[in-house]
Formats: sequence, structure tokens, C-alpha cells
Amino acid sequence: MRSLATILWLGIKELRSVLTDTVLIGLVLYSFSLAILAQARSGSQEVRNASVAIVDEDRSPLSRRIAGAFLPPLFRPPAFLAAREVLPAMNAGRYTLVLDVPPHLARDLLARRHPVLKLDVDATAMVQAGLGAGYAQQIVAGEIAGYLARGRGTGPAPVTLVSRIAYNPNAETAWFTSVMGILNSVTMLAIILAGAAIVRERERGTLDHLLVMPVAPMEIALAKIWANGAVILTAVGLSLVVVVRGVLRVPLAGSLPAFMAGTAIYLFFATAVGLYLGTVSRSMPQLGLLFLLVYLPLAMLSGSNTPLESMPPWLSAALQASPTVHFVAFAQAVLYRGAGLDVVWPRLVVIAGIGGLFLILSLRRFRLAAKAETGG
Repeated sequence: MRSLATILWLGIKELRSVLTDTVLIGLVLYSFSLAILAQARSGSQEVRNASVAIVDEDRSPLSRRIAGAFLPPLFRPPAFLAAREVLPAMNAGRYTLVLDVPPHLARDLLARRHPVLKLDVDATAMVQAGLGAGYAQQIVAGEIAGYLARGRGTGPAPVTLVSRIAYNPNAETAWFTSVMGILNSVTMLAIILAGAAIVRERERGTLDHLLVMPVAPMEIALAKIWANGAVILTAVGLSLVVVVRGVLRVPLAGSLPAFMAGTAIYLFFATAVGLYLGTVSRSMPQLGLLFLLVYLPLAMLSGSNTPLESMPPWLSAALQASPTVHFVAFAQAVLYRGAGLDVVWPRLVVIAGIGGLFLILSLRRFRLAAKAETGG
């Protein structure tokens, strides 16, 4: 009970220190609010309001039918250009796609000839160009098939393929990137706050006071873990409710308390890593450099940006030892598919086990640092 009381009061001291650090608090607020909104709304991977122009040299019902099939919200209403206006308009960046409908298109199709339509694409708008060109081809092919079927009296296709997308039926990027942004912010801030807590004590000279007090290194470490973890856990909950659900209107299929419980276990690992880096670093610049070496591989290879299945088999197998990979898989299972703790508990056990290993390493480094500071 005495140790628990010590951990509690040391944690309250750490909370006061964090809450009075305006830079760290500003970083936490930005990372879980404006940064999530920017990532969700600026990193869109779907076509929205692509600018289209059509050179209609056929002027037939078919060409008008094709032009009328480019509809919002994927495309803006198409503009009509003359052939001589295409190159200046593309060079000026006014249109992403320009469809050139050749003369006598409808007549050649009915005569079973093979006319050629030209689609000019501005590839500097990468997402709009790649996906937009594919949508444009589907639109043209579908309208031509419908026109020929009506003209020749052919029946419908014998087989119809219907696709159903689970959880995210409209394949909106924001539904995925917003939650993944929160997961990356959890890893980033947990390491920074916990590491900065140790370095800040050393730079202010208060570490010497802690080391001569009748407290154990385990008590100091656990106090910093729960205090910094509580700040981040509160920010995660507010971000999910206010930003993801409220502003972005992203439905969360699973249990929010279950996700928060798993996040608390992951914060145990991430803050333990931060403590370890804090015991190694002698200053904030050193902590920043070590943070980059640790955080970037954890975030880039976590599965939040690139699926593990697309990585080399040896790498995806090795990454099963990364708690960040298990945390991302846990979050996707709970928030996207509504899985319960009875399904995801093995991943939480792995995260807790590796977090305990880093805590042991941190305590060992902390004892070495304590001997160096006290000269013992």
C-alpha cells in the first residue's frame, strides 16, 4: 500500500509537470484534433470533383449520353471544347480528363467497325488521374454497351457481379485514415512524453532529488507511465468522440471501452520505450534523434499505412514481434469489425509481454543512471 501511495503521488506530480508544459500540451491537442482532420480530409484516395472536358466531334445521341454520364460527386459537369483548345487547356491545368469523341462514333459502332476514342489525362494529379481514368473508361464502356444493346435488341448479360464493401460501403478514405492517424499519434506522443519526463527531470536537476528520496526506481517509472499514459488516453477518447464521430461522421462499429482498455495496455509498452530512450538520452536533442530512429520504423511497418500482406514474407513474419503491428490489428478488429476482447486478447498479451520486457530494460538503465548521478 505504501508503494501504491508513492506511485500515486509521484504520478500526480508528473501530471502537474506535464499540464504546465504548454508546448507538450499544445502538441497533444494538435496531434489528436487538427492533425487528424488534416490527414482525413487532405489525404483522400478517391475521386472527388474531377474536372472533365469533352471534344464532341460526333454530336450524336450516344455522345450526349456519354457526356451526361459524368456525374457529381465523382466528376464536375463536363465542359465542351473544340479540338484546338485541348492542348492549351491541359497545359494550363484546367482539366484532369479530356475525352475526344471521334466523328461518326455511333454510326461506326452500329456498322461493327472499331472506332477509337482518345482520353487525355493530366497525370500531375496522381490520384484523380489514375482512378478518374479508370472510372471514365467504365463509364464510356457502359454507355456504349447500353446503346448497342438497345439498338440490336440484345438481352441482359447472363451473369451480374454485385460487390458489397464491408464497414465502409462508399470506400471513403477518411473513415480509415482518421483512426489510423490516432493510432500513430498514440505511439508518437507516448514515446515523446515519457522520454521527455526523464530528460526534463535531469535538465532541471530534480532527478537528483528523486534519487536521494526513499523511493524505488520501479515506483518512479510506474508513476511516469500512468501519468503520461492518462494524458494520452484522455486525448484518444476525446478525439474519437469529438473529431472522428462528431466532425468526420465516421461510425465506429465496436465497443469504445474495449478499445480504450486495449489502448491502455499499448500505452504501457510505448511509455516504457519512452522511458528507456529517456534514460539513454542526455538532452532533448538526443531524445529527438533517438525518437526518429524508433518511431519511424514502428509507424511505417505497423500495417496502418501499408498492409502486411503486401510486404515481403520474411518481413511480415518478423513484424509479428512488433507490438505496434498487434495494436493496429487490435484497433481495426474492434473499431471496424466490432470484435470483442474474447477475440483480440492474444494480441493484448503480446503487447503487455513486450511492454514488460522494455520496462525491465528501462529499470536497469534507470538504476545505472541513478548510480551515475549519485556517484554510488
